[in-house]
Amino acid sequence: MKSALPLQKLFRFNVADHQSTVGTEVLAGLTTFGAMAYIIAVNPAILAATGADRADMITVTVMAAMCGSLLMALFARLPIALAPVMGSNVVFAQVVVVRMGLSYSTALTMVLVGGILFTCLSLSNVRQHIVSGFPVSIRIGLQAGIGLFIAYLGLKGGGLIVNDAGGNVAFADLRSPSVMVVFLSLLFIAALVAARVRGAMLLSILAVTVAGLFIQTSPGHFMTVLPSQMVALPHVPKAYFFAFDTTEFIHNFFLVIPLTLYFFLSDFFSATATMIAVTRRAGLMDAQGHFLNSRRAYLADGLASIMGACLGSPTVGAYVESATGVEAGGRTGLTTLTVAILFGLSAFLWPLIACIPPQATTPALVMVGILMMEGLTELDVSNPLETISAGMIVLLTVTTANLMIGICAGCFAYTIMAAVTRNWKRLTPVFLLTNVLLVIYLILVTYTVN
Repeated sequence: MKSALPLQKLFRFNVADHQSTVGTEVLAGLTTFGAMAYIIAVNPAILAATGADRADMITVTVMAAMCGSLLMALFARLPIALAPVMGSNVVFAQVVVVRMGLSYSTALTMVLVGGILFTCLSLSNVRQHIVSGFPVSIRIGLQAGIGLFIAYLGLKGGGLIVNDAGGNVAFADLRSPSVMVVFLSLLFIAALVAARVRGAMLLSILAVTVAGLFIQTSPGHFMTVLPSQMVALPHVPKAYFFAFDTTEFIHNFFLVIPLTLYFFLSDFFSATATMIAVTRRAGLMDAQGHFLNSRRAYLADGLASIMGACLGSPTVGAYVESATGVEAGGRTGLTTLTVAILFGLSAFLWPLIACIPPQATTPALVMVGILMMEGLTELDVSNPLETISAGMIVLLTVTTANLMIGICAGCFAYTIMAAVTRNWKRLTPVFLLTNVLLVIYLILVTYTVN
């Protein structure tokens, strides 16, 4: 009987106190899962660029999402679901592993360090100083630049843009049925998003996958090939469990530390913005702007990244799609617990998920990328300090397909413009330290990597 009380307390969500019901919370969880389930197909497709087995990455994705959501549900008791973060997963795969040539294990070590930093700061009041010390325009530029980079990867992976004979980027031939279906799917998902259809991205993925059963990419080869079995025990990706490489991390310390800082800062700012937005909409925020169980929520987010790295996943963080569950009436951790259970069950559908063709994930990637540019509207277009710095990040990230070059250009331009205009208060210690690390990064990457 003594052990029953803590267990009962653990699962006590006080649903009635939040003017909700168990049925409403479960329905809200189903709604949130439907809105963010696309990550089960998209994240493995992105990580496959590192050479990782796609079936293994499906298991890693659902385990990371399940564990992160469980932490938020049981510890913070908020209707905020967690999963591997879009943007960070692209940096993880395309920048760290593919471009820099570092191992998957080293990339996991970088995520782990970022998660530990976030967790430690979540236990203190330093968080607010860091948030206020980093320029808003740089954060917006980073989000928009990565968004366009994600959209570009989606278009390229889905075959909608190709390289012509001269090596230039060109639009694919619309006479190809697979190209036409991808193009039409972009219009389809745009219509769904405009109509505010819940689970628009998931519906688009399903529609293209089904269409692929009847479309040939080449004679005798269909775009979608169904597996021999729909349900199977999930792969156990033991090779990715606690697969940290501290030796390579230390050996390339000054090369990896700016990106490690990125993993930390992206989770830091993304989690802050997402949790504030979702809890405000749910009516869980007081007049002073503090939301319910905020410190526990930030701690759960940090621990989720640590746990995700131990499982083999890029940064795990709060999903803004949780707002769909809030709109459906979700107000407690029971909503998030439902999401966690659904992620766990989806692990058994990995053969079906693995057969989703890259053309099916293209619309979701493009739409995620476009939506990540929404912050650009917050820039003061009359202030060159904001528009030029953010614009440089976006422009150079997209044209060079190199996020770090974009970050360097944007941060250096901001620093020089602030100094010339004598806006010294904008050059906070946090931001100046970031500039120093970026200078070291550029020197190392110029004389050692190239």
